[in-house]
Amino acid sequence: MKRLVFVLVAAASAAWCQAPKGTVARITVHGKSLEGNLEGDSADREVTVYLPPSYAKEARRRYPVLYMLHGYTDSDEKWMGLVKHWINLPEVIDRTLAAGGAREMMVVMPNGYTRYQGSMYSNSVTTGNWEDYVTLELPAYIDAHYRTMASAASRGLAGHSMGGYGAARIGMKHPDVFSAVYLLSPCCMMTNVQGGGRGPSRAEAIKTQEEFEKADFGTKAQFASAAAWSPNPKNPPFYFDLPVKGGEFQPGVAAKWAANAPLAMVDQYIGGIRKLKAFGFDAGAQDAGIAATCRTLDKMMNDYGVPHEFEIYEGSHTNHVADRIEGKMLGFFTKSFAVGKGKS
Repeated sequence: MKRLVFVLVAAASAAWCQAPKGTVARITVHGKSLEGNLEGDSADREVTVYLPPSYAKEARRRYPVLYMLHGYTDSDEKWMGLVKHWINLPEVIDRTLAAGGAREMMVVMPNGYTRYQGSMYSNSVTTGNWEDYVTLELPAYIDAHYRTMASAASRGLAGHSMGGYGAARIGMKHPDVFSAVYLLSPCCMMTNVQGGGRGPSRAEAIKTQEEFEKADFGTKAQFASAAAWSPNPKNPPFYFDLPVKGGEFQPGVAAKWAANAPLAMVDQYIGGIRKLKAFGFDAGAQDAGIAATCRTLDKMMNDYGVPHEFEIYEGSHTNHVADRIEGKMLGFFTKSFAVGKGKS
């Protein structure tokens, strides 16, 4: 029996190695909506594009497009196999295609790594209008330069962690651009900002970019969140307000953060969610905080009677994400994208 399993695994591995592979190109797409951001990040953003195996051979064929958003401290380079990382998305896609688990599609990932290591895919004078960039400028550029099926019915949006957060907030607000949305371990679905303590918070104690670079993950995430959700053009050098100042809770700032939490946005944008052709999300059981917010989102969708796909699986924040993309997410978009060969 063990030998049979070994033979089957070896055969599957050999079949994948011999199967046609997609190609990856890293391009630059200027974002007018990102110009003049107070962080000083370039408005010329790197974007990695995965083209499926048949793209170069079938010159009249058009393809659906999945827009994929990476997480905090990550980048398109890391996710798209250009540098070694815990995931190699093109390999995952190629493997899924070889096994017949998905239809061919383009996958586009913008580089959301900023001065504060993540854009939160939100509109802000400090970070830049990332929501506008992902929703308006990037799809327009891709449709103009590649053979896409240029309609919402053939566009999907997905993301992991911070990217899942971005896909949630953008997806519910823009069903006219993306018809299907999938969230992988989405962070920041609700805020829990509390005051207390004495003296400045760790984030407030940081005075220079060099000190920020040496800070712990949570402190850096506070910077990115503040830049995205509570920008302040009158507060240099970082141009944002924190929810705790000198140990004192700042309710006005906390209210801004809460207004940007997707779970708080659901009631306002439930009409947009209903317009989606497909909506799905998942999280690992050991990723307890995020799993809890996903359960809350599931309950809200059930209360509103919105069809959706939801699962809590055995895993942490990253250890089975590639498995979920291969076994679940790519098939989810295959089912939801408009049917057709996309011949031009």
